[in-house]
Amino acid sequence: MINVKSLKFDADEKLLAFVEKKVGKVEKFFDNLGDIDVTLSLSPEPENKVVRLQTRVPGEDLVIERNAKTFEEAVTEAADAMKEKIVRAKERRFEK
Repeated sequence: MINVKSLKFDADEKLLAFVEKKVGKVEKFFDNLGDIDVTLSLSPEPENKVVRLQTRVPGEDLVIERNAKTFEEAVTEAADAMKEKIVRAKERRFEK
């Protein structure tokens, strides 16, 4: 399940749909993945958007944070990085 929070602003439907689509792909990489918490916020620097993804795989918390000029760019970068992190966690788990 994907939980989206927007801090100090209201995210529009278009942005929420984009987040659901991009982050939803991450769930396919691990069967036993916990909820994915997505936090959207505005950075103190002008025109800088911050996206934080947080989830849990058995025995490990995974957190990714990315900054970009647009939320879409930050979400894409964060989702890609989370996919890689999940794949590495999965490989470590099966090496044991």
